[in-house]
Amino acid sequence: YFLVPIWWLLVASSKTQENILGTNGLWFSSPFRLLANIGDVLTYQNGLFLRWLVNSLLYAGGGALLATLFASMAGYGLAKYVFPGREVFFNTVLGGVLVPATALALPLFLLFSKMQIVDTFWAVFLPSIVSPFGVYLARIYAAASVPEELLEASRLDGAGEFRTFFGLGTRLMAPALVTIFLFQFVAIWNNFFLPLIMLQNERLYPITLGLYTWNSTVTRSPELRIFVIVGALLSIVPLIIAFVSLQRFWRSGLAAGGVK
Repeated sequence: YFLVPIWWLLVASSKTQENILGTNGLWFSSPFRLLANIGDVLTYQNGLFLRWLVNSLLYAGGGALLATLFASMAGYGLAKYVFPGREVFFNTVLGGVLVPATALALPLFLLFSKMQIVDTFWAVFLPSIVSPFGVYLARIYAAASVPEELLEASRLDGAGEFRTFFGLGTRLMAPALVTIFLFQFVAIWNNFFLPLIMLQNERLYPITLGLYTWNSTVTRSPELRIFVIVGALLSIVPLIIAFVSLQRFWRSGLAAGGVK
């Protein structure tokens, strides 16, 4: 069921502008123009789509990487260290999970306006490095998968806390870290409302907002309809690559890091 829209995207991306609505929507027709259509999209407006693709990779890749790092450190600390206010801090993080991202867009816009970073790369990137759900997941996983005995053994061998975390904790938490990364990557990649509010310069747009601007002008420029379809097809390729390349970490055993 969920593959039908993807199949339609692939089939429609191989057609001419005239054949999209006039032929069978779920099968190919002649001429087959998939590669030609992809080339047209990549070269349209001096490669503007490529710029959007690079922007999305920077927003999603960099944001998910930093969010995973910060979330894993916070979750590990909450799971393995006892300090005053720990539960209050964790409950505050849980409250952040319950707040929808759209509710934070306007306060962030007002805050970033005061900081004079609206319509810049940082207006979209900075909110992306925060993941309350990642902190929650990292704490739950660290408490279950990182034995206290291994941490004590590491400390007895002379390893500091940071070395213990990066050398031991992250290996045992690998499946959780991959999950946090993928969840955050997909969330940032599909983010639309925040860039819509923050950005005006189309050179800074991610793919989601860029395709929306093209689609909103289809009535004036009908040739953009095929560009939107092909662009939507290309936009899911990085997500597929990310999931396929990282799925092996989910199959790793919980104690693999401890054995190594």
